[in-house]
Amino acid sequence: VSTPQEVALADARKGVAMFQQEAINVPVLGIVENMAYFTPEELPDNKYYIFGKSGARNLATDLNVPFLGEIPLVQSIREAGDIGRPAALQTATPVERAFEELTKNVVQEVVSRNKSLPPTEAIKITTMAGCAAVKKK
Repeated sequence: VSTPQEVALADARKGVAMFQQEAINVPVLGIVENMAYFTPEELPDNKYYIFGKSGARNLATDLNVPFLGEIPLVQSIREAGDIGRPAALQTATPVERAFEELTKNVVQEVVSRNKSLPPTEAIKITTMAGCAAVKKK
């Protein structure tokens, strides 16, 4: 997940590179652009690209990973989170359409990943050195 501005995209690029390292090898299902555009409640068809446009979409293309979707910057998402109601449950709104598209794309990528790749191996912890949970004697 990344916002569209360059600094955030640089971090997302590093994250994808880390997961794709041979020693780590965690499948990357794709990239999501959060706060992709601002849509005021009173003008739901208007999009204002406050943080830039299509940055995460372009990054996905550059990294050859799927682009999963855009989540708009709208007040109702924050309000829903504040009261513990998933924003994706909003109905008949641009938010509903954004989360529906994202969900469809994530499911499609999981199904594709499961068909084309072997199961992800569980990470085996072989030492507790450096673990804060281990009591020092």
